[in-house]
Amino acid sequence: MDKIRNIAIVAHVDHGKTTLVDQLLRQSGTFRSNQKVEERVMDSMDLEREKGITIRAKNAAFQWNGYRINIVDTPGHADFGGEVERIMKMVDGVLLVVDAHDGPQAQTRFVLRKALENSAQPIVVINKIDRENARPHEVLDMVFDLFVELKATDQQLDFPIVYASAKKPFFQMLVSNLEYSDYLGRVALGHIVSGRVRVGDSIICIHRDRTLERANVTALFTHSGVEQIEIKHASAGEIIGLAGFEEVYIGETLTDREDAAPLQFVDIDPPTIRMRILVNDSPFAGREGKFVTARHIRERLIRETRGNVSLHVADTETAGVFEIDARGEMQIAILIEQMRREGYEVMVSRPEVIFQRDGSGGLLEPLENLYVDLPNENLGDVLQSIANRKGEVVHVDHHARRVSIEAIIPTRGLIGFETDFVNLTRGEGAMSHLFREYAPFKGEIGGRGRGVMVSMESGISTAYALNNIQERGRLFIGPQEDVYPGMIVGENARPEDLPVNPCKAKHLTNMRSQGEGKGIQLEAPLRMSLERTIEYIDIDEYVEATPKSLRLRKRILDATGRKRAASAAA
Repeated sequence: MDKIRNIAIVAHVDHGKTTLVDQLLRQSGTFRSNQKVEERVMDSMDLEREKGITIRAKNAAFQWNGYRINIVDTPGHADFGGEVERIMKMVDGVLLVVDAHDGPQAQTRFVLRKALENSAQPIVVINKIDRENARPHEVLDMVFDLFVELKATDQQLDFPIVYASAKKPFFQMLVSNLEYSDYLGRVALGHIVSGRVRVGDSIICIHRDRTLERANVTALFTHSGVEQIEIKHASAGEIIGLAGFEEVYIGETLTDREDAAPLQFVDIDPPTIRMRILVNDSPFAGREGKFVTARHIRERLIRETRGNVSLHVADTETAGVFEIDARGEMQIAILIEQMRREGYEVMVSRPEVIFQRDGSGGLLEPLENLYVDLPNENLGDVLQSIANRKGEVVHVDHHARRVSIEAIIPTRGLIGFETDFVNLTRGEGAMSHLFREYAPFKGEIGGRGRGVMVSMESGISTAYALNNIQERGRLFIGPQEDVYPGMIVGENARPEDLPVNPCKAKHLTNMRSQGEGKGIQLEAPLRMSLERTIEYIDIDEYVEATPKSLRLRKRILDATGRKRAASAAA
């Protein structure tokens, strides 16, 4: 008995009871998908079909998720109310069907009163919501008032509500994520809000600009455990992948009706960071990577944007140079790291924020909400760093040994901030940030503050040369590493760049030097991750990323060329 449900469908005449039964039978699998069935199959009498009304109550049953559901279609005309009174003794609950425009009518009051008197549990179905003049929310209020007027119990007043279009069921799905298949194209992932979809169905994508595009469903996917499996059909409530549309984006609606209203779009934060990805043109280009040409790089970037709509890729006027817009430098760093592991060689420029203009031409820049948690003893240093980056502290919350800070800071100020924050807090701080808005430009922000040591020669670095260089700053390389002119080998302790020769060897003579016998002690070089190198470089520098190496270099490798460019800029 726990697996049996006995339900009557009651309503005013012509509110859609019999049509609803048709769809319940169809969607429960009682009819085959290719089986031709007449509309209003429960109206078996000739007079019922001629007059378009139900005269006698009739029974039907179907299986659904392990339950046997016995359903009774009742007359809606007041003259046949005796049929309704008898049926109420057979059922445990009722589906009260109400037209989304007409609302409760005379017979609605009669059949509902009989159901409540027999202690039947109601489910309210607001039907025909696809009508142009539908007013489902107003009708629901009218239904509730009717329940109160008929003295329904508290339990009966707590009725579930279903919004339906029984005559023409409709499929709707909101696209929440994207994947890409080389065989099927773009795959839209999302939650089916209503209806049912099958492979081969002709459906419509409502784009964000309200244009409509029709296509056939070529494949449907769901998951079993962590494995993606292909299915033939899916129903409301399921999370699926759907292939068939090449130009579908997150936040758009898939439906089967041209007059359907789009579901509420998902607002995606706009890109705030722009970087350039270039073909590697260093002297070591092609040594370690398999994919090094502009064609290879462009195809890989375009393939990434098909499944990641928060990344925008564009060609530039310079061959082999691509602009990529993203939400942050880490997002691009992860992409570059993936490309490295796939065998690509690229160069990456310093991140720059994407500016906008207001209506009067004023410069706008993106701001972020910054949240940091750090030890009490580091509070002063972190506050100073935030202030230097044009950040404004809006809230400080002190705990026993730690302090939480909330600040509003330009996205420009966050470039390189994480590295400084980790150093200031000795790795004990935690930070996060979220896009806030575009606001007026906050003014210039200081740069790195230190210069770099740039190699003047090509060759292999020697311990002898590095021992002399390390007195001037901190090394990024160790001995026996390949270097080329224009490559950055360390950080200078002073603000200006310093040309050095890391390949210099000790001259051999027949004279014993004073330092003979003393071992060279080199400090461990600073090995930075890809994220840190991208944050570290200045506007005139690149990161050279290959499958095996990360190198920092000047944009212009020739020292004389750099001087001329600096003079021209000045």
